[in-house]
Amino acid sequence: MRYTIILLALFTLSSCSDWVEGLNENPNSPTTANYPQILTGAQVGNAILQNGEAARKAGIFCGYYTGIDRQHEGFSQYAVTTSDFNNQWNSVYVDAVANTLAAEAAAMEAGVGGVTLGISEVIRAGALGTAASLWGSIPFDDAGRPDVENPSYEDQITVYNKVQSLLDEAIGHLESGEGRPESGSDVHFDGNPGPWVEVAHSLKARFYMHTKEYANALQEAQLGISSPGNNWAMPHGNALENSNLNYQFFAIASRQADLITSDFMVSLVDPDAGTNPIFENYRGNAKTDEAARYNYLFRSTSVGFQPNTIDGFAAQEAPGNFMTYAENLLILAEASYRVNGFDAGLEALNTFRAYMAGGGYLSNADPSTLTYDAYEAADFEAGGIENGDGISREDALLREILEERYITLFGSIEGFNDTRRTLNETQVRVPVQPNRGDDLPQRFLYPQSEIDRNTNTPNPIPDFFDPTAVNQ
Repeated sequence: MRYTIILLALFTLSSCSDWVEGLNENPNSPTTANYPQILTGAQVGNAILQNGEAARKAGIFCGYYTGIDRQHEGFSQYAVTTSDFNNQWNSVYVDAVANTLAAEAAAMEAGVGGVTLGISEVIRAGALGTAASLWGSIPFDDAGRPDVENPSYEDQITVYNKVQSLLDEAIGHLESGEGRPESGSDVHFDGNPGPWVEVAHSLKARFYMHTKEYANALQEAQLGISSPGNNWAMPHGNALENSNLNYQFFAIASRQADLITSDFMVSLVDPDAGTNPIFENYRGNAKTDEAARYNYLFRSTSVGFQPNTIDGFAAQEAPGNFMTYAENLLILAEASYRVNGFDAGLEALNTFRAYMAGGGYLSNADPSTLTYDAYEAADFEAGGIENGDGISREDALLREILEERYITLFGSIEGFNDTRRTLNETQVRVPVQPNRGDDLPQRFLYPQSEIDRNTNTPNPIPDFFDPTAVNQ
């Protein structure tokens, strides 16, 4: 059987060529490839979706970044067009979805099922859940199928439900323990099904957060990623072509001066009143010192604050995170609060803080600078933590959890999902402000490439500021 392998001439700004050497780079020229090659290619394609330009655009729209030149300045002013999203759509449906389907077909032809199919299904579910979060209604059943000329769109809620079912199917395949892929073809866990099962549960929890099904999110997160060693992340190296994508953009690319970290984002964690652009925003307190996190996330450059490309978040060999132990802990914190109340939420938040007190995800932390002491209920009373305006201690705790999520998810698409999900919770949400006008962006636009080719593309095209179904 012959397959069209769509990979991956994208890397300078999107390259892991050491992993995909030998794969066809021409999407119009089919080639014969075995399932291990295609599976690796799908994983690299997913990295481009989760860590590349889609994450940077989402970061601009949720207040992480500020564009200061060329197209990124336009994005910051919400001057977007349908063609600005062509590549992100392609990353979903070609780089990730089409390649996972091809990998599954090749694996089945080779008599390999079970774990290999489960891994591919987790990747596809993650990509399609991400796409639903960004665009709303999208193709699901017809996704990535070259025999379907005009893929049908399915509404956002339906897609989320189908993503959940696909993850359930993946978990079943993974738990079979049979059909592990060839060694080296799975760049994340080398075919070990245990971490993949945890990743699948954490993804289910994430997508239940999107749909505000908090009891389901809590249940799934309790089965989710149980240690940092099981983080779902793309490994990176010290060669340009397999470097961290943020490193490639901020340290290497000619466009590095187009984009800086926003004053708002920096102000939350910079403890120095002399450099913090809005020092009254600093979230440190008697039990929290954010110096270590600031040093991990950012550095001051000639154009402004940018991600730390030396030894932190965007270092050359830093992993490109998709789904992490830290995010899972914070799902547990928010969902525990929303489902079981203040005490449960506080206990779960303190579990996260204990993780951070030991260094957490801060790869360059000096242990002597780490201060994340456990909170007590009294800390959130009027005048206390996140409670300068005299709200209830319950709302103050939720403020703290949402702000912690915002900071921990810096640079990921999930920050954009959180700002939209909580937009109407005006008293507790992270107070991201529009860069212009009165409204924050609500979605990616359907790409011009899809509008031109698919007669089923929604008409009229939803506006940039029209909420998706789950955020109405």
